[in-house]
Amino acid sequence: MTQAAAVTAALLVIGDEILSGRTQDQNIAYLAGYLTKIGIDMREARVVPDVTAEIVTAVNALRTRYDYLFTTGGIGPTHDDITADAVAEALGVEISEDPRAIKLLLERMKPEDLNAARRRMTRIPHGAELVKNRISTAPGFWIANVIVLAGVPAIMQAMLDDVAPKLATGTPMIVETISADSLPEGAYAAALGTLAAVNPELSIGSYPAFRDGGFHNEIVVRGKDKERVAAAVAAIKALLLGLVKARART
Repeated sequence: MTQAAAVTAALLVIGDEILSGRTQDQNIAYLAGYLTKIGIDMREARVVPDVTAEIVTAVNALRTRYDYLFTTGGIGPTHDDITADAVAEALGVEISEDPRAIKLLLERMKPEDLNAARRRMTRIPHGAELVKNRISTAPGFWIANVIVLAGVPAIMQAMLDDVAPKLATGTPMIVETISADSLPEGAYAAALGTLAAVNPELSIGSYPAFRDGGFHNEIVVRGKDKERVAAAVAAIKALLLGLVKARART
C-alpha cells in the first residue's frame, strides 16, 4: 500500500434487485467506511440496472473521474450477470474464460460439476488481475483502475480485504461528532454556516434524526488536518454553549 496526498474512489452498484427494492444494499456504507479508514475518499456512488449500455456508460464516466472505481454485483452464474462483459466493453478489451479462474473453481468442485452456468464466473477481461475470494472461490477482477467485486456483502468484504493492501492511499480522514441535542437545528444553522464558510478545507454538517420519540441533532466535522479539525470542533462547542446559555436567560 502506497500513500499519496489525496486518493478518490467511486462505487457503481449493479443490479435490478437494488433498484426494485427487493434487496437492500449494504455495500455502499461498508465500502465508504472501509475506504475512509485507509485514506481513500469515496466521492460518488451510483446504482444502475442489469443493462449493458447503462453499465458501460457509468463505468466510463466514473473511471475517468476518480482514482479507483469499485463495482459490486453482476458476476455470478446467471444470464443477468453481465458486469464482466460490460466492463470489458467499456475498456475495449476482449473477454473469455480464464484458466486461472477455472483452476480456482476446480478447487471446490469436480470437473463434471463445472457446467456452463458456473463457467460464466470464469469469464475475465483480458489483462485483468484476479481478486481472490476466500469464501466461494469464484474471483472478482481488477483491470486498469476498475475493481470488480461480488454483490453478496460477505464475499464483497472478503474481496476488498484482498485488494486493500495493493491500493494507493491518502491521508486518512479525521471525523469528530458533536452532540447538539439541547438545541434545534434552526438555532445554530446560520452560525454553523458561517463557520463552514471560513473553513472550506473541512466538511461541516448537521445531521438530525428522530428516535426514541424525539429529535436528536449531531454536528460532524471531517477533515485531514488534525489541528484545523480540533479548532473547528472547539469553535462549534463554544457556539453551542453560548446558544444554550442565551436560551436559558430568556
